[in-house]
Amino acid sequence: MNKKFFSLPKKMEGKGKSREVLHSAYLWIPLTAAIVTIIIELFNHKAFATGLSSFWSFVTQGPLALLVNFLLVLITLAPAFFLRRRLFYGTLVSAVWLIGGGVNGFILLNRMTPFTTADLTVFNTGIDTLPNYMSTFNIILLVVTLVVLLALLVFLFIKGPRNQQSGRRRVITGLVAMIICGGALVGGWAAAFRTNQLSTVFANLAYAYEDYGFSYCFLQTWLNTGVRRPDNYDSEMMDRLLTQIQENTPETDPQDDVNVIIVQLESFIPPSEIKGLELSEDATPTWHALEKAFTSGYITVPVVGAGTANTENEILTGMSTRYFGPGEYPFKTCLSEQTTESIAWDLKNLGYGTHAIHNHRATFYGRKVVYSNLGFDDFTSLEFMPRVTRTPQNWAKDYILTSQILSALDSTEDQSDLVFTVSVQGHGSYPTVSVLENPAVTVTEHPNYLNEYSMEYYVNQMREMDLFIKNLVQQLSDREEKTMLVLYGDHLPAMNGLERQDMKGGSLYKTRYIIWNNFGLEKKDKNLNAYELSSYALGQLDITQGLINSFHQFCSGESNYRNDLKAIQYDMLYGEQYLWGGENPYEATDMQLGMYDITVTGLYQRQDNWYVRGTHFSPYCDVTVNGKRLSTTYISDSLLRINEDPGTTNYEDLGIQVVDMHEEILQEVPSITQKKEGKAEQDG
Repeated sequence: MNKKFFSLPKKMEGKGKSREVLHSAYLWIPLTAAIVTIIIELFNHKAFATGLSSFWSFVTQGPLALLVNFLLVLITLAPAFFLRRRLFYGTLVSAVWLIGGGVNGFILLNRMTPFTTADLTVFNTGIDTLPNYMSTFNIILLVVTLVVLLALLVFLFIKGPRNQQSGRRRVITGLVAMIICGGALVGGWAAAFRTNQLSTVFANLAYAYEDYGFSYCFLQTWLNTGVRRPDNYDSEMMDRLLTQIQENTPETDPQDDVNVIIVQLESFIPPSEIKGLELSEDATPTWHALEKAFTSGYITVPVVGAGTANTENEILTGMSTRYFGPGEYPFKTCLSEQTTESIAWDLKNLGYGTHAIHNHRATFYGRKVVYSNLGFDDFTSLEFMPRVTRTPQNWAKDYILTSQILSALDSTEDQSDLVFTVSVQGHGSYPTVSVLENPAVTVTEHPNYLNEYSMEYYVNQMREMDLFIKNLVQQLSDREEKTMLVLYGDHLPAMNGLERQDMKGGSLYKTRYIIWNNFGLEKKDKNLNAYELSSYALGQLDITQGLINSFHQFCSGESNYRNDLKAIQYDMLYGEQYLWGGENPYEATDMQLGMYDITVTGLYQRQDNWYVRGTHFSPYCDVTVNGKRLSTTYISDSLLRINEDPGTTNYEDLGIQVVDMHEEILQEVPSITQKKEGKAEQDG
């Protein structure tokens, strides 16, 4: 054996200095990991805002879980032993962990769902909505802090101390450190699972973070995605399930002359669902009146305080997001890449027109792509609507949705329609200081754990959303078409301190739903899961199209119902698609953004300004000439002002681009001149 290989280098300011540096690293790296772990768990348990009780419970009741979280941080710091710039690397990794922990703490204070890797997939959206949660001063302070941190890292990289050990020595110490850390992690992991201090099953994501720690749970949201392959999954299993669905589904005469409108209401619950809350008047009288007259009940949703897209996914596909990875958004993973059965496809196969509407950004949660995969003909997002009124928290108010829904119904002749609508007005965060002048509804009594001004703001948003519902129902009642309207809340509001015992439904995962109609359907109250609601509504119309739809309608009483649902999801999204004969029958639609074509019909000059006439303009429309975007101001849905010389007096030379806030071109309408030139080239 070469003893020289294992010896300390002769030159490094002396043999003793080498040992001193090595030993200090063995001390400061684990110490740094311990400090970082404690800080991120303090954030995770909201200790800086609500006290140490939750953190202390975690430390005392889950010591092995805490150990695993410490070892996860430590193993990411251990590569420092291989490097010369140990301090730089240790600072960089520690900063990443602390930023993650800080982001988690901030998110938990503003919503009830913790920070997951899925949130990284909607990073741009998070940046967009940051002004809704933080003041300008705090945003500036955050930016300054990040700049200072970046400067510190640059300084440490250039001027920071460097380990003078030889490369061989650093390899040896690094390997030893990684082996020790890895062995300790494996042992601690196994012991924590044996004592039930850790689990891979997250029935409640927020509680899992509290029970198992941030580092472990965040890792699980990264590694544990998709639907796991069921035991005994094969063609025989799925043939048995397909036969069961077909045999249980009776022949029906579907009422396919009924418009189906589904409205997902952001953070909506009747405030009366919160125990101990008293108001100056009923904030949601329309809702309460409709509940008494039409089918209604509790709906169990998969998220609380945030995660709109997962409730939306369950409503549209009939799939349970519980079978996906913890914190996963299928809209950002599998459904962004492939098609699957949905209520839109089911009704489309009966000849329905399919429309999606959302008074927020088209790219939010990837809807611009996902809706096409789920079978929608068109999608009208905020960028294709007239100017909207906004809440004090800068969310679009929902009243605009009434005209958009009616336009969707009017856009097709002699055809029934599905109109799926997602609202945004009730979105948090909810201000902790008074922002409403002369609020229509005031809080007369509230539980101590709720902020009075947050609740005052929230109940007044619910009141306005209730007025939107009232107006929509009235408008639909005045139409001669048969219509079914499904209303439901996507999740509870992100109110700090709200616990399940505070809710009349006894759960943080229960909101309310109503199925209204204008043609005399029988009232059939029933409590449902979100993934059952669409099928329950279609069942009242005797519409049984679609495997998942009929499965929910006629197989929910089977003893293996939930396991079979998981198998269906796996087969359709990740398996061999036995249920479809081995081939997915759905192709993504050529979905149009906006219900109607944008047109340019005129150009004229008045004084120093140029004006463009046309149809279906929005505040996100820019006029173009030969592909060059001109400075444009929105006047109305039929008039735009150009703030510079267009270089032409012929309106046929003008095109339109619909551009979102990130400068992404959502739609480009070529000029009439370009269309003529293109046609001439084709004819030639």
